[in-house]
Amino acid sequence: MKPTPVQAWHNLAAAARRAAAEDAAAAAPYGFATRVVAQAFTASERPVAQVIEKLSWRALGISAAVMVAVVALNLSPALNSIEDEVSDLSDDVSLELASR
Repeated sequence: MKPTPVQAWHNLAAAARRAAAEDAAAAAPYGFATRVVAQAFTASERPVAQVIEKLSWRALGISAAVMVAVVALNLSPALNSIEDEVSDLSDDVSLELASR
């Protein structure tokens, strides 16, 4: 996993603290520190696969919400039709038993 810019900055700062004093004589070029900080905090470009993955998770969430809404809207009529079928069956059974 790629470190975040903040983690990378902390790693670089820790490495700079550990550097020996004699390395201070070899100075970095002008503007080097500014470029390093600017690159550390720039938003890295996301590969296409990550963008597609993000969109697919959103689509999954939307489809789950639609599914829950459809089930909620159709639950009452479905339960009513099951009750009607059960009551029709019980009437048929009682008529058959009465005729014997």
